[in-house]
Amino acid sequence: MTPSRAPDPHPDVKNFLERYDSLEIPSFHECSAVEARQTFEQLQVGGEPAVELASVEDRTIDGPNGTVPIRIYEPGPVGDGDDAGDRPLVLYFHGGGWVIGSIDTHDDTCRTLAAESGYPVVSVDYRLAPEHPFPAGLEDCYAALEWAAETAPTLEADPDRLVVAGDSAGGNLAAATALLARDRDGPEIAYQLLIYPNTGDVTETEAYEENGEGYVLTADDIEWFREQYFERGIDEGNVYALPRRVADHSGLPPATVITAGFDPLRDDGAAYAEALEADGVPVVYRNYDDVVHGFVGMLSEPVTLERAHEAIEDAVRDLRKTLE
Repeated sequence: MTPSRAPDPHPDVKNFLERYDSLEIPSFHECSAVEARQTFEQLQVGGEPAVELASVEDRTIDGPNGTVPIRIYEPGPVGDGDDAGDRPLVLYFHGGGWVIGSIDTHDDTCRTLAAESGYPVVSVDYRLAPEHPFPAGLEDCYAALEWAAETAPTLEADPDRLVVAGDSAGGNLAAATALLARDRDGPEIAYQLLIYPNTGDVTETEAYEENGEGYVLTADDIEWFREQYFERGIDEGNVYALPRRVADHSGLPPATVITAGFDPLRDDGAAYAEALEADGVPVVYRNYDDVVHGFVGMLSEPVTLERAHEAIEDAVRDLRKTLE
């Protein structure tokens, strides 16, 4: 798979980049973790929800080191018919370099995914670095998977059709959770939805050189995020930290891998799709060549991209083809 970028970003993306630059927002690597979180929350949270759902409920579940907050998105009651309890359940892990982001910053994404698919979505507020470096966040995500396998029937969902999904660092965590489940003989996962995931050493890729400046996520930001997440250098060699490093991907769930043309992570995601396919895992790879990292979250005002809605519609089509 040799993904590329368009000659220029989509006109709507160009407008977004111009507005973003005009705000003179400090780069993440220039901030403390707390400041970076505050900045990201201010950018992402506020305004009307992208879509109204039947219910949105905040809960907590038991994690490996205390409780883990979750948010459950119910697109609509199933009722008492033959299909009651027969829906897939999506676990969603938000992006943010393992350092920033929350269930609030990714509320629009989860609402839209639930509405478009008709599946309940559970967003997981895993622990963040540097306060909780690798593997704390991953262990929270795995605990959420175990909870989902046990609890799916109470959400009118099928525990045999669990989906792990996430964007950026959340895509990394979704891929790593699937790998852990395989290796621990844990809950069966029916599908992976990996949106511009970080899975290996991005510095070795052409996209890292092409897109390391000027497209929101920079090479300096990526380096800073990794410094926060990996407390010890040896952890970067751990296959559960960077799943592309694992020698054998066979036995993992089918996947959709989404990348963006103007993203330093583009080729990393493509390489993971290739690795899965080479080991016999069914893969749908989709590269949206005229957009930037984070585009799937641009679903409502003040930044609405038609390409974001298109990507979610495409992903839902992939899920239905396999799961229904």
